[in-house]
Amino acid sequence: MRIIKVEEFLQKKFDYILDARSPREYSESHIPGSINFYVLNNEQHAYIGNIYKNISKFQAKKEGVGFMLENISKQLKDFDAKPGSRIGVYCARGGQRSNALFTILSQLDYQVFKLEGGYKAYRKWVVNYLESFPHKKFVVLRGNSGCGKSELLKYLTPSLDLEGLANHYGSVFGGKGYQPSQKQFENEIADFLYKTDPEEMIYTEAEGHKIGDLFVPNLLYKRMQDGIHIEITADLEDRIERILSYYGDIDENEFVGNLEKIKKHISKKTLEELKEYYKNGDLRKVAEILLIRYYDKVYKKKEPDFVIKNKIKEETIKEIKSIAESVVKPSDC
Repeated sequence: MRIIKVEEFLQKKFDYILDARSPREYSESHIPGSINFYVLNNEQHAYIGNIYKNISKFQAKKEGVGFMLENISKQLKDFDAKPGSRIGVYCARGGQRSNALFTILSQLDYQVFKLEGGYKAYRKWVVNYLESFPHKKFVVLRGNSGCGKSELLKYLTPSLDLEGLANHYGSVFGGKGYQPSQKQFENEIADFLYKTDPEEMIYTEAEGHKIGDLFVPNLLYKRMQDGIHIEITADLEDRIERILSYYGDIDENEFVGNLEKIKKHISKKTLEELKEYYKNGDLRKVAEILLIRYYDKVYKKKEPDFVIKNKIKEETIKEIKSIAESVVKPSDC
C-alpha cells in the first residue's frame, strides 16, 4: 500500500483525488479539487459509528464491509478513469474507509496513493501553513464600492479573489448566497498560496478581517496590509452602473433586511427615501444614494501608494501591472 504524507500528496500530479468520507463530511470541508467517493453514506456512517462506540469494533467492521462494497461498486459504474490513472484517496483519519477504497481501486490497475492521517492530517497542515506561508509580495486594490476592483482582479494573475472564495462581495448588500465553512475557506486559500510561487507578486482586493461570516487568516491579513496599495477611483456614473450589475436583482425582503443592518449609519430620511425609490423601481437612484450617503462615508480610507482612475479597463490593467513590475515592497515579517 502506497501511503504518503500531506506534502507529497499535494505535490503529486493526480488525475483524481477521491474523498472516501460521507457526503455530509465532504460538504462541510474537503481538500480542494477532490471528488466525494463515499464509502459510507450519511446514515450508514452514523449507524456504524454508533455500533463502533457502543457495541464493538469487530461488529462495526463486519457490518461496515457490506455497505462499503455496495457503495464502491455502485459509484465505480460512473467512474470513468482510464487504466493507469494516478488516484489519491483519503478519509477522515486514514483508516478503514480509505483502506477499503485503496484496496479495490488498486485491483483495477490504477496507481493509487493513500494520504497518511487522512483529512485530519491535511487540516493540521493547512492551519500550520497559514501561520507561516512564505509569500510576502502583494498588490492590493483599494477603493470605494463600484470602482471595479473585482472586475480588474479577473485580468490580473496570479490573483487571490477572497470575495469569490468566500462567495460574498464584502459589503452589507454583498451576499451572493451560501458561504462555505471557515475550514473550506482556509483550505482554498492555502491551496492557492501553496500552488503560487512565493516570489511572484499576488494581486488581491482590500478586505476587512471578516468577509460575511468568514475570517481572513491573520498572517494573510497582515501581509496584505504590508503590500503595495493601489487606490482605484471611478466616475460616479460608472460606479452606479457596476452597483446595478452586482445587486440589481436583489429581492424586496433581502433589500429591506439589509437596510435594517445599516440604518444606524444613515438618517431616517435617507432610509425612507431608499425604500420609496426601491418600491417605485428606481434602482439607479437607490444605487446613487447608497454610494454617496452610505458606502463612501463608511469606507475606511488608508493612504495608498498609488492612485489609478478606472476609466478604460485595458489601460487600468496595464497601469496596475506596470506598478507591480517596477515596485517591490515585501513585508518585514
